[in-house]
Amino acid sequence: MTIEKDRALSILASLGAQPAVAYHEGGVSTAVSGHLSDLGVPFRVDDFGNIIAHVQGQTPGMTPLAIVAHMDHPGFEAVAAEGDYLIGTALGGVPPTSFEAGVPVQLITADGRHQARTAGRHGEEADRQVLITLDDPREIALPCAVVFDLTDFNLDGELIRMRAADDLAGCGSILSALAELMERPPEGDFYGVFTRAEEIGLMGARLMAEAGSLPPDTLVVSAESSRTLPGAEQGGGPVIRVGDAGYTFNVEAESVLIRAREVLQARPEGFKVQRQLMSGGVCEASAFSVYGYQTTGVAFPLGNYHNAAPEGRIEAEYIHVEDYFGGVELMVEAAHSVADRGNTAFRDRLRNVPEETRQRLLDTAG
Repeated sequence: MTIEKDRALSILASLGAQPAVAYHEGGVSTAVSGHLSDLGVPFRVDDFGNIIAHVQGQTPGMTPLAIVAHMDHPGFEAVAAEGDYLIGTALGGVPPTSFEAGVPVQLITADGRHQARTAGRHGEEADRQVLITLDDPREIALPCAVVFDLTDFNLDGELIRMRAADDLAGCGSILSALAELMERPPEGDFYGVFTRAEEIGLMGARLMAEAGSLPPDTLVVSAESSRTLPGAEQGGGPVIRVGDAGYTFNVEAESVLIRAREVLQARPEGFKVQRQLMSGGVCEASAFSVYGYQTTGVAFPLGNYHNAAPEGRIEAEYIHVEDYFGGVELMVEAAHSVADRGNTAFRDRLRNVPEETRQRLLDTAG
């Protein structure tokens, strides 16, 4: 199986051009919906603005598979004016240095982007607020999103640099997988899910899981960009994420990814993939887990997590381009591996005890 790499990059670049923070994901949501419509993928939008795309499986009664990513990224929300300044409230885990004066930002409004800079902390540290001054003072409709003034998307050799690889890379990989699956549908139902307000506590995913928006037997995979760790290095392939900072995930769901890994690694050219507990943060798999779903994850090893670069600098996040392509391949193959998830090589080894060993244990018991 090969994927259309140019299409996968084009999709990701189009998402990067839509800056977003929690509560202000409209640009990304519109871009996602546009891609789904262009691809002919049926979708619906729930009461909270989460997007649920659905590829109908060819065989009724099969266990469904869903892959979930979020549309927001840490930033600020401009909520009020005070003299010549706007007051911004942090939404998500922004770098500590973003509360200092002089950080370039953009205000995202209905009439475009407006250049601005931070002017220092406002109020108490616990308030997580910052003063903002516009480069070209004007009336701004509030509230509005405030994002770091960083590149939307830049393919820099082997690296993809973006303001918000977390989690537009997850969204882009799901859309790319859906494009492939529309051309070669899987046996069972496949859902691509795009959630809101993850960065302030997995809110969109929690509300979806609470509502039972996916069938209860759905195997749920969280697709995230998560900070690099030993054993989850850039260029080593996408990471099969066995857990996050909150939970260890489910073997039944992970078996889908393990079987997909075996199929891909059997190719003459092989396949790079890693497997690791990604404890650098909590992902949406945990939100679905607490409501009874069987979950696992796929992660892209991420540099400059939440735009926090070394020495306090604020810079674009980045992932390895081949990890991104590999993630799309893994998702597509996983959709085709659900029915075969019980037939992994590791399970076969555990199931089959050599008769000689069995008999010797019987003979030496007691």
